[in-house]
Amino acid sequence: MNAPREIVTDASQRVLTLRWDDGREQRLPHAQLRRACACAECRRLRLDGREVPAAPDISLLDVQLMGYGVQLVFSDGHARGIYPWRYLAQMDAPG
Repeated sequence: MNAPREIVTDASQRVLTLRWDDGREQRLPHAQLRRACACAECRRLRLDGREVPAAPDISLLDVQLMGYGVQLVFSDGHARGIYPWRYLAQMDAPG
């Protein structure tokens, strides 16, 4: 899957916006992205029936392109998970 044509993070609203080539626009809250982290530690929490901690005021500090996805750096210091484009494209915004 190709990368979005545009990636914008809005710190004041705590939302990451992805604009895809097909015209679709996703607005994903930073807290939702933190809870959806796919690193081994966060996956283990979910497999054990626990929730990945994500404070409502968590924010993205950096978005690092990694070829097949992005690495997101959060204000709680978490920066281990890589979010593949396909994984992000399949996420639904809360609503």
